[in-house]
Amino acid sequence: MSSSSSIPMSSQQSTQEPSFPLPSFRSILTRLSGLSRHALANRRPWAELVDRTAFSRPVSFSDAASRVRKNAAYFRVNYLIVLAAVLAYSLLSHPFTLLTLVGLAAAWIFLYSHRQSDQPLVILGRAYSDTQVLFGLGLVTLVAILVTSVLSLLITAVMVGVGIVSAHGAFRDPEDLFLDESQPLGSGFASMFSGAASSAGASMMSRV
Repeated sequence: MSSSSSIPMSSQQSTQEPSFPLPSFRSILTRLSGLSRHALANRRPWAELVDRTAFSRPVSFSDAASRVRKNAAYFRVNYLIVLAAVLAYSLLSHPFTLLTLVGLAAAWIFLYSHRQSDQPLVILGRAYSDTQVLFGLGLVTLVAILVTSVLSLLITAVMVGVGIVSAHGAFRDPEDLFLDESQPLGSGFASMFSGAASSAGASMMSRV
């Protein structure tokens, strides 16, 4: 009587290969593209921004400050584009600083922001928890800022951009501008920057 030989069943090992977070990267690009299109759709005509007939010297410091507030509320998207152009020119003039910022941004996005918090990060066979990854990224970012000229370059570029925008806002007479009455004059750069900072802070705090 022939005995049937039992064939051992090989258990299928579920190996999870590290995959590049392409859907997350696409969602970031889609969100940035939507924000860019929305901002560009709300910009004012550039001919209205550089209309030479509307420039005059302010009579006092309070008059200049009032002009800056009104122009910032009306040309806020154009002013942000000017600031972005100054910042982009500064970064392109310093490729090492640009590569440093790109590397830091990529590390924060793919190693922390868009990684599952319950899955540890494995590097060279060692697993790192979410808290360790946050501490390591913060330490690397601090060292990169202190060692390189990233911080000084960004501060200089922002100061130059703000100086250009403030000079334009002070000498551009806003009397011919049709300001939206439902929008307060203080809703210029501060509201846009505070909104972006609050959303970024909320996304970071959700991981802690």
